[in-house]
Amino acid sequence: MKKHAFIDGTWVETKNYTPLYSPYSKEKLADIASADLAETEQAIEAAVRCKPVMRSMPAHQRARILETVSRLLEQRREEAARLIALEAAKPIKAALIEVDRTIQTYKLAGEEAKRIHGETLAMDAVPGGEGRFAYTVREPLGVVGAVTPFNFPMNLVAHKLGPAIAAGNTVVLKPAGQTPLSAFFIAELFMEAGLPAGALNVVTGAGRVIGDKIVEDPRVDVITFTGSPSVGKSIRAKAGLKRVTLELGSNSAVIVDSDARIDSIIARCVTGAFSFQGQVCISLQRVYVLEDRYDEFVEKFVAAAKQLKLGDPLDADTDVSVMISERETERAVAWIQEAAQQGATVALGGTIEGGILAPTVLLNVPPDAQVSCKEVFAPIVLINKVSSVEEAVDWVNHSVYGLQAGIYTDNLHTAMNAIDKLHVGGVMINDIPTFRLDHMPYGGVKESGVGREGIKYAVEELTELKLVVFNRSR
Repeated sequence: MKKHAFIDGTWVETKNYTPLYSPYSKEKLADIASADLAETEQAIEAAVRCKPVMRSMPAHQRARILETVSRLLEQRREEAARLIALEAAKPIKAALIEVDRTIQTYKLAGEEAKRIHGETLAMDAVPGGEGRFAYTVREPLGVVGAVTPFNFPMNLVAHKLGPAIAAGNTVVLKPAGQTPLSAFFIAELFMEAGLPAGALNVVTGAGRVIGDKIVEDPRVDVITFTGSPSVGKSIRAKAGLKRVTLELGSNSAVIVDSDARIDSIIARCVTGAFSFQGQVCISLQRVYVLEDRYDEFVEKFVAAAKQLKLGDPLDADTDVSVMISERETERAVAWIQEAAQQGATVALGGTIEGGILAPTVLLNVPPDAQVSCKEVFAPIVLINKVSSVEEAVDWVNHSVYGLQAGIYTDNLHTAMNAIDKLHVGGVMINDIPTFRLDHMPYGGVKESGVGREGIKYAVEELTELKLVVFNRSR
């Protein structure tokens, strides 16, 4: 089966194709188009031609298209989830959750399309403003260049496409090389929903070819990217003056206070650490527990993690499957071994079973170990002992990242102090940092990126403000 590029409302054959294999079964799933500069140019041209069409499209029509995509996806829920499980090795129960979130994301985008507005200004609030009336409007930026990762191949695409189309933009999408099938699937739904030709274009292939062209082309008005900090920095350097939204890395942490109800939070913490093999931007990577509750937390966390089932992502009982590639698995194992050599204790896991890296728990990890100071993006969590919440906050902030963090405490003063002191984009009180709903503002500080996603907030990133002033006293 060949999957062609999707350009200007049609499937376009390319000169070259690359085989796509399942990370778990190793079976060949399809031959994927490897677009070159010519096809990328064609996609950008199509998006530019469609700009006036989308700009003039009424809000109710944009909303209807997005709502139709949501409905069509709901009708094909199981098919979409199976596709994610095959190309990403995401356990099917997690893939179904992703599809359900994607349905909601497009529904939210359809609703937000009807709520894009400006405001009036009281011009006479300032001397010289008498006799004038002013208001603002939000207008689409134009062509959106969207680059998405493998870990949420359907919902993170929705977080690019939904707001972009809601705001009246056109899109050139480059999905991750390992997970293009989900993007092609969504393109089919948009075509069926009546999106004008050229409003959405999907090109796959080498990032250095396609990605650089999209980022550097002056006709692309804004870049929205989710991925690694190194690539994000490169994009920002190459993008010039165009708008850039970057959702980058993290090594998210949770603090467990002395008054935390351990029994009620263990399952939640295990889920946050090991869902989709830890390959989640806000996966729980670091846990800081007050010393008087440390041993109890570790014992119960390890016991719960041992119950996770490893296996085929298509098995409904599977909790943890293979990572996205063998290379990433080898890298994760090397980081575990490095931490152990630096004095950390491997309380669970650290081994590969049937190609699957077992859920791994590390204790007493030095702060300069890679599993602590970098984004591990693997089923690995460290649990360290602290003497106070203040010390824990310092360790959470001792990071180049700042996406989300959590704290479990029943003390309101402690919670409010943590909110004030934690240098992150989002603070979760009595929850793990992995919590996200698709209408929340989502983004980070430091090397976790710039800008915010979450439908309403992404619409603001993908529109520009225009001021209109009437002089009524001439």
